[in-house]
Amino acid sequence: MKINSNTIIIGDKVVLVPYEEKHVPRYHDWMKSEDLQRLTASEPLSLEEEYEMQKNWRNDDDKCTFIVINKEKYNRPDTEIDAMVGDVNLFFGEESEGAGEINMMIADDSVRRKGFGTEALFLMIRYGCEHLNLQQVRAKIGFDNEASIKMFTKHGFKEESKSDIFKEVTLVLHLESDVLTKITELTEGYREEKYK
Repeated sequence: MKINSNTIIIGDKVVLVPYEEKHVPRYHDWMKSEDLQRLTASEPLSLEEEYEMQKNWRNDDDKCTFIVINKEKYNRPDTEIDAMVGDVNLFFGEESEGAGEINMMIADDSVRRKGFGTEALFLMIRYGCEHLNLQQVRAKIGFDNEASIKMFTKHGFKEESKSDIFKEVTLVLHLESDVLTKITELTEGYREEKYK
């Protein structure tokens, strides 16, 4: 999505930067992991296909993608690739105005279960509310991804449906005023800056 191509979002633990061509090799290395493919319901792509995917995501008005950076390791632009820990995405489809689907991946084992995923998730939701008219967000998670299901439900996402065919549960969060207040509290350190 071009709207976020020059935006960096800064939180307490993570920094979200636009997904650029320079991030593709590291992202591609992550996605060679069969475990990550299973958890994210992804198919392996060649490096060339990954570059093409990045370009498509950048130019698609229905997809908003950020790379999740470990803030502690990110102190200048040349540390960005080494500080990458995952990604977070919002997809807008045909369902209804203001509805988006979110997915988030923390690929770096060393920072899992340390709040990075939760912060990335809610920084993205806040960005979506403030800039993309996001009013409702869904997450589709595989039955065997118990850690993600637990994290999303802990923060107010409710089960909307299950698919035995796709072996996934769909969780939804309606962004009403009380939920928005909680999101603001969870992202207290939120700030935006220009990227580059």
